Amino acid sequence: MDELTAKVQQIAELLGPNPYLQALIIAVAFIVAGKVADLIISGIIGRVAQRSTNDFDDSFIELVHRPVFVSFVLIGLGLATLRVGMPAAPEFLTLGLLKTIGIFVWFGAFAGFNSLLVRTLRKVSKNKLVQSGMLSLLHNMAKVVLAALAVYFVFLAWNINVTAWLASAGIVGLALSFAAKDTLSNLFAGVSIVVDAPYKIGDYIILDSGERGVVTEIGLRSTRILTRDDVEITVPNGIIGNSTIINEAGGPPAQHRIRVGVGVAYGSDLDHVIETLQKVAEDNEEVLANPAPRVRFRLFGESSLNFELLGWIADPANRGRLQHELNCAIYRAFIEQKIEIPFPQRDLHVRTMPAAD
Repeated sequence: MDELTAKVQQIAELLGPNPYLQALIIAVAFIVAGKVADLIISGIIGRVAQRSTNDFDDSFIELVHRPVFVSFVLIGLGLATLRVGMPAAPEFLTLGLLKTIGIFVWFGAFAGFNSLLVRTLRKVSKNKLVQSGMLSLLHNMAKVVLAALAVYFVFLAWNINVTAWLASAGIVGLALSFAAKDTLSNLFAGVSIVVDAPYKIGDYIILDSGERGVVTEIGLRSTRILTRDDVEITVPNGIIGNSTIINEAGGPPAQHRIRVGVGVAYGSDLDHVIETLQKVAEDNEEVLANPAPRVRFRLFGESSLNFELLGWIADPANRGRLQHELNCAIYRAFIEQKIEIPFPQRDLHVRTMPAAD
């Protein structure tokens, strides 16, 4: 930068002895140069980018061309300020403002590129980390890093001692780490959940405490679950990280298996019961044909022979409704086929009778 300043001042001296005229010409020259660079980026390179099949390069050029032009203008104004030869205080103030404007202009450009990159990856990438939410985590981390760099360069622009601020930030950070250990525990657990991906948004999960619902959001601090009663449950990631989570939508397919238990009276025709239950499942359009539904004789109960109807459904969200429909259909079918559903019975044997008065 010092070499550029020296060369520009040498060229400006050829324009005449008036420093204000030299400063004006320097500023105008850099504005023109910035406009030429803007035309090259948005014109020539922009026309080439329009031939591509995606809009990433178009959006990238839209983000870049304005900061490039503003940078030329700010550099020209800075060199013009140095050429005028202001007193120390106004010169320091003017240069500090120009540097700050440039920092914020490029901060906005990099922040826009960060968002553009995330949107593009979400559209084209099927990677597990992208789908699980890792991309959102990296996006937020990049925002924090960009903001920290912007503050750092603003301090440098105003000649503020950064070392003292960093030391103070380290002490404050150490104190906050002790005060917010639970929050940090949830934060690290959230990172682990995002990376390991035991579940993703849209999955139906069952917590240790018995709550069941669809995952609506995976944040750094907590996971949100919407139950079938439209009640939202917010669970800290630290608790989920140390719990056993049942993911009903896990595994290669998204299908879910439902089980409907029913008891029949002793003495019933087993084959008839199996055929009736099998037909109930086959008649329900939402019970999948592949894998096929099946019936299993599970247990000799105290008052009944216990069977279980097993079937697969496409969406775990429909489990409760389909269990209701199958229960109703089984009851009607048993009445029609004259299959008895017993109730608990006890045989009472009296050994002695009390003496008659």
